[in-house]
Amino acid sequence: MPVKPKWEQLVDHLRSQIESGELSPGDQLPSTAQLREQHNVSTTVVRRAILMLQMQGIVQGVHGLGVFVADRDEAAGS
Repeated sequence: MPVKPKWEQLVDHLRSQIESGELSPGDQLPSTAQLREQHNVSTTVVRRAILMLQMQGIVQGVHGLGVFVADRDEAAGS
């Protein structure tokens, strides 16, 4: 079985943190720089992972503030 791309591995990791409750609705995700360092990946990998989570309604970006875990009710309704 082929290895998942790094961005997909990061999506899986962040999604599992959210599903487990480690990150709750309204919590801010680590910054791009922090995620880059923690997972030893490039900025492009982090941005792609965040974009995928945003498209799935799992997180939402707030310009100038960061990326936050979406409210589950809002995510289910969209």
